[in-house]
Amino acid sequence: MNQSSANALAVARPVILGLTVLNVLYAIGILVLLGASFFIDGWPQNPLGEFASKHPQLPNGLRAIVIIGVAGAAIVHTILRRLLQIVDTVRSGDPFNLDNARRLEAIAWSVLALEVLRLIVAGIAAAVWEAGHIDGFSIASWFAVLLLFVLSGVFAQGARMRADLEGTV
Repeated sequence: MNQSSANALAVARPVILGLTVLNVLYAIGILVLLGASFFIDGWPQNPLGEFASKHPQLPNGLRAIVIIGVAGAAIVHTILRRLLQIVDTVRSGDPFNLDNARRLEAIAWSVLALEVLRLIVAGIAAAVWEAGHIDGFSIASWFAVLLLFVLSGVFAQGARMRADLEGTV
């Protein structure tokens, strides 16, 4: 492993742990926002003014988007947890194992779920704000999902090849 890879690996664990804390704080924050939305008089008309009064479904749409945000935070939490496990196996020198292949596949499914949630949010926004087309599609994100599925297959194949090699030695 070259020096830049070793440096990146050394930084990865604390960064992932920091992102996990931020993600939990994000989830708590939007849950508080959701709860507060039921107790604030005139929400969202008072905070948003005339814009909110023009869109009668805005409160329900905003609440639905916040609930999707909580679901997204839960999905991100699972991604970060699995990514941390992968980083730990790389640091220990044993990255090509079936557990990592399964972790990568689970991350791929999780990223796919996040992309579906993003499309749902775009659909809610378009319906509630009557803004016409709100773009929720990104080809790069879908390529990332595809890449993660391919990488999980590569890790599984690498683990099988290593097991075969260890069996013949």
